[in-house]
Amino acid sequence: MLTTLLGCSLVFMVQGFYSASDDVVELNPSNFNREVLQSDSLWLIEFYAPWCGHCQSLTADWKKTATALKGIVKVGAVDADQHNSLGGQYSVRGFPTIKIFGANKNKPDDYQGGRNSQAIVDGALNALHTLVKDRMSGRSGGSDYSRQSGGGGGSKKDVVELTDDNFDRLVLNSGEVWLVEFFAPWCGHCKSLEPEWAAAASAVKEQTKDKVHLGAVDATVHQGLASRYGIRGFPTIKIFKKGEEPEDYQGGRTRGDIIAGALDLFSDNAAPPELLEILNADVLKKTCDDYQLCVIAVLPHILDTGAAGRNGYLEVMMKMAEKYKKKMWGWLWTEAGVQMELEASLGIGGFGYPAMAAINARKMKFALLKGSFSETGIHEFLRDLSVGRGSTATVGGGALPNINSVEAWDGKDGELPVEDDYDLSDVDLDDNFGKDEL
Repeated sequence: MLTTLLGCSLVFMVQGFYSASDDVVELNPSNFNREVLQSDSLWLIEFYAPWCGHCQSLTADWKKTATALKGIVKVGAVDADQHNSLGGQYSVRGFPTIKIFGANKNKPDDYQGGRNSQAIVDGALNALHTLVKDRMSGRSGGSDYSRQSGGGGGSKKDVVELTDDNFDRLVLNSGEVWLVEFFAPWCGHCKSLEPEWAAAASAVKEQTKDKVHLGAVDATVHQGLASRYGIRGFPTIKIFKKGEEPEDYQGGRTRGDIIAGALDLFSDNAAPPELLEILNADVLKKTCDDYQLCVIAVLPHILDTGAAGRNGYLEVMMKMAEKYKKKMWGWLWTEAGVQMELEASLGIGGFGYPAMAAINARKMKFALLKGSFSETGIHEFLRDLSVGRGSTATVGGGALPNINSVEAWDGKDGELPVEDDYDLSDVDLDDNFGKDEL
């Protein structure tokens, strides 16, 4: 009986933290658009995973927060383990993550305050105060997504107008991923889709750095394209990827569904991130500023490993960069002893090579690899980081350190320094050499 009760308790735990009797609104892909994106309210939303210990600890405070803010600020929760498309849409990388959806629902703010109910309530009220001030000053308030076509939240200019003349050049020959809507102006479903498509186009353009595109074809005008791809009904959405036959898009038709589908396509088809040697300050700063995490390896001196040994370490890193490419992290390496201030700021300090650290430059926090520098060891390290586990520390000095400008590794084995040769031909080594003269 005890085993049965424990089993039931575990099942209950993984089914979610909140119920209908709580003031926390459970959100999912089916209701997120309606409840949050089309709402004029300020929303405070927790993205959690049922197995996450920190999430379990937050539950009571989150319920208390929701009750305190009832009728003032909406408080919701997303099981991002079950609904990972929503988590991915808003770049959730660890748990729990709290985001504030204010005037611009397309760009929620990260909540950075304390994790007790009083701190969270204070943060929500501050965000609400800012929202009201913006509305008083005439800046946009409420939902930034349009209810009808032509409204805010997405710009029609981000939807590429495709024609018989430009389709091959822009889509087929681009080498990038395209989602293309074939529509008819008289189609009611197409009119309903139009604001969703426009809003999704703007979000996808930003989040994929313009690598995934949303286009539209007026199939009543460009009948050649419609015939070419067998369009029989409207709207029809097709996915175009380099070197592959187009496929039908099978996802939902809300902007949230479209964005999530586009981001999945982006990560599936993206090349692994480039592995860069830290040659100067710009390389480090740009990589760490552009990505949520920058993963840095400090490899042994070339005289200790030779080219073959170093390439082995770099190959392990490249495999991990491929494995975690959906995270869109930056990847860097340097040789031991070359960037001593960087090593000191990460507590590496001249020993234990190869070493690895992951830096969050926004928070100036880092974590060190404690296991082996291997695919297994690094995978366990990065997996824990991605779900909010593992210990972190503050980067020494609270800022990225000074970086020396160096020449790139030439890919060759190292060479010992050449010492000067001494010519002994002029040295008089007679028979008296070594004898003491009294």
